[in-house]
Amino acid sequence: MSDHSIHTKPKNGHQLSLLSEFGTDPGSLSAKTYIPKNFSRNGALVVVLHGSNQSADSYNIGSGWSALADECGIALLFPGQRSTNNAIGSFNWFESDDFLRGGGEPLSIHQMITEVVDDHGVDPSRIFITGLSAGGAMTAVMLATYPEVFAGGAIIAGLPYRSADTLMEAFFRMQGYGGPSDRKLEAFVREASEFDGSWPTISVWHGSNDGTVDSSNAASIVRQWQSVHNVEGLPTRVETVDGFPRRVWCNADGQEVIEEYIIEGMGHGTPISAGGNDGLGEEGEYMLEVGISSTRHIADFWGLTAGARGRTGTQRIFFP
Repeated sequence: MSDHSIHTKPKNGHQLSLLSEFGTDPGSLSAKTYIPKNFSRNGALVVVLHGSNQSADSYNIGSGWSALADECGIALLFPGQRSTNNAIGSFNWFESDDFLRGGGEPLSIHQMITEVVDDHGVDPSRIFITGLSAGGAMTAVMLATYPEVFAGGAIIAGLPYRSADTLMEAFFRMQGYGGPSDRKLEAFVREASEFDGSWPTISVWHGSNDGTVDSSNAASIVRQWQSVHNVEGLPTRVETVDGFPRRVWCNADGQEVIEEYIIEGMGHGTPISAGGNDGLGEEGEYMLEVGISSTRHIADFWGLTAGARGRTGTQRIFFP
């Protein structure tokens, strides 16, 4: 195991480590990790991408990922943007140098993942990625450009892969205007790599009242990946989870490959539920207390909490 980490301690007491070496870093990003004491070799890794005007530490505190890591024994990697790359700390998901495989920010994140996998003996078949806003859009970039790396991804208040190629287009897409056709969006994913295997599962979360990234982007993300997973049309079923609708698309083998939560009345941010025995995270800017923990339910979807809890008491509607 290489030894090149420096420890920092955020407010909630969970200690993150700065990953100081992880390859050539063409995107000039930073990286922090959280490896809980109960992590065992061949455990899972979750990559967590913060949103604009956030940091790895602030997003960890708000979302509760390190608390869940302690529960479930999973490793965490937090890529971080630098102000020298983007004035408000956004990942550059709309820049051609940063949305293609083999260069820029995607390659930096891939190099971080490779380092953490090697350092800690992570199971390469159990690597997942999630992010909020610009981090959600970069999550879409990573899922498209390096699909062989990830078993699943969760996009929160994000945008489809290659929905914008310039900063001006990015602003328009964030407001729900224009954008490539569904056929083109599917083609972008398929052309982003030479992958020919089982695609990552996709979890999509968005607030219905999001004034920063219009919720129409959530539907576009779902349609982009429906085509890739060959699960077009109506959802296989709709459930009510913690009072909110969960739409699920299953493939021919019955595997859940896409889920979508639209949180009624919520603005721009990550849905959290901080209270109670299952509570995670802390309410704050872009960390919105709405009574459902996206962190916990995303981990459920990925099978990281198997045996710890389940979706009991959900109401389900099945479609033919």
